[in-house]
Amino acid sequence: MTQLTFTPKQPLMHSLDCSQLTPDLLKGLNISQIGSISLQHQRVSDLFEMTGDDTENIVFKNSSPFYDNVGKNMSLGSITLEGDAGSYLGFGLKNASIHCKGSTQAFAACNMVSGLLRIDGNTGDFLGGASSGLRKGMRGGTVIVKGNAGDRVGDQMRRGLILIEGNVGDYCASRMIAGTIGVLGDVGKYACFNMKRGTLLLTKRPKLHITIQDCGSHTLPFLSLLFKSFKPFNTQFSNIETKRVQRFVGDAACSGNGEILLISHSP
Repeated sequence: MTQLTFTPKQPLMHSLDCSQLTPDLLKGLNISQIGSISLQHQRVSDLFEMTGDDTENIVFKNSSPFYDNVGKNMSLGSITLEGDAGSYLGFGLKNASIHCKGSTQAFAACNMVSGLLRIDGNTGDFLGGASSGLRKGMRGGTVIVKGNAGDRVGDQMRRGLILIEGNVGDYCASRMIAGTIGVLGDVGKYACFNMKRGTLLLTKRPKLHITIQDCGSHTLPFLSLLFKSFKPFNTQFSNIETKRVQRFVGDAACSGNGEILLISHSP
């Protein structure tokens, strides 16, 4: 069997909801049946050239920021985007993997439950956050971002791991309940705003608001286990070995017990 591959017949000029093109929903279908699926009143066969027959391993060639909801509620197999992705990449992802070789728009890993999401480029606001109307952000799984991320990374995050090699915007870890976020680059304003619990790993000290309290320097032996757990993901975080950190806690304005661990890092 070969990967089921979707190649656009012509560049998209509008957003396309790709939520129906997942291994869960295409399982057991042949090329003809897949081609007859309607995406926003257009047949899949009118939009894409299709090759391959392995519906558990899907590839989108020449993908663009117009591809929304790729991998929505996906629970098996893998999806690879050989280009960019739109909003809500990996929405509700569980027990599956998505690899975007380009950049994505907002709400990547929104409401994610488990699995692995890799983004080789940049991503937008609310990475690992909660969708509109919900109070639970990312609840598990792992997200690796090689580039930068926007505002509100991990907003209302409840569990899981987000590792970002680049910079992030404002309100990182806002309203965070639990989980771990790591950032190697710069962090914007209001980090950990209304944070309840969880851990934010940083290599550069951001400008912190007054309700985040400095607890001094500590040697934390458990960090060796934490950093060892990063090694399978082949990121710059795999090179960190220090156990010595400067620790901050908060947000005291909401009786929060979250923490910022400021670590030293050599690329």
